[in-house]
Order: sequence, then C-alpha cells, then structure tokens
Amino acid sequence: MPVEQRPPDVPAGWDLPPAPGGRETPGGDRPWPTAEAYELVVNGETREVTGGWVGESLLFVLRERLGLPGAKNACEQGECGSCSVLLDGVVVCACCVLGADAAGAEVTTVEGLTSSGAAADVQAALVGAGGVQCGFCTPGFVVAITDLLARSPDATELEVREALSGNLCRCTGYGRILEAVSEVQAERRMAGGPG
Repeated sequence: MPVEQRPPDVPAGWDLPPAPGGRETPGGDRPWPTAEAYELVVNGETREVTGGWVGESLLFVLRERLGLPGAKNACEQGECGSCSVLLDGVVVCACCVLGADAAGAEVTTVEGLTSSGAAADVQAALVGAGGVQCGFCTPGFVVAITDLLARSPDATELEVREALSGNLCRCTGYGRILEAVSEVQAERRMAGGPG
C-alpha cells in the first residue's frame, strides 16, 4: 500500500483527506480540516487564498500559495526573524501567524517594501556595508530596519540593537548590519527626509 504524503503544515494528529477514488485514509475518524476561501490584503493588493488547510502558517501561504518568496522559512518557531513581515504595521514572524487569521489585516512583505521604494536605501546600505553575505536573513532585516526607521528615525545604537534582536544572522557578526543602519540614518538626515 502506498504511503500517504502529508502536506508540510498538517500535524500528525490530523488525518489526511480521502485518497483519490474515494478510499478513506487509515483511521479516518477525523477529517482533514480545510479552509473556506479567504482574502488577504498583501502589499496593497487583495489576494484570494483557496484550497488551503486552516492550520497553514502565514509564511506557508505567502510563499507556497501566493508566490511571494521574500520571507524565508528557517526556524518555524519565531526565533530567527527570517520570515518577518508587517501585519497591520507591526513586525511579526509569519511562521507564528495562521494565514487565515491574517484575513482582514494588511500584510506587507519585503517585496511590498521594495516595490514602493521605501526600503531601497536600506538594501543599498546593507550591500554597501557588507551586511549581506549568504542573504538568507536579509529580507527579515530589511523589514525590521525599515519599520524601525519609520517609527524612530534617530534611533540610538542601543535602540537599533533592541529592534533587531529578533533577527539572527550567522555570517556577518552584526557589526556591518549596524553600520548599514547608521549610514541610512545619516543619508536620510542629509537629504532632509524621514530618518
């Protein structure tokens, strides 16, 4: 008998849906809970999510259902910040939010920040300072830095460190990332813009 393939976000306690041809899964006393279609507002655009499981994380929905790979899947426990997005203007780890729970909220991913140009100077500064190496953590840092400088343009180094404490990087040692934030602050002050 072939082994059933379990979708990545379906916990072991839930039975899978009936197999093709109407065959029930072994121990099929509980159905696999599917979600009704719901809409997410992502980067200012209303997107419909259909055919998902109610327990899918927002990270899974963004990457696998909506084709937005900017938020990265690393720890799946809210510890590394690689999947950081803005949910109604607040930085959250998308791996810790259910996709269906984000219905009715405004979700902004790193793709949405860069398309508006809001994070272009942050990205350029990270590259220029050598704060980008493997790049896996970079989207989360871009989201966190952009959010911080929008809220607190003149954040002190201690405030920057605190704001970025939820983002882990194994390559840079953080010094170059902090340098990039300082460069963005200085450039924005000289330009007379925010930050």
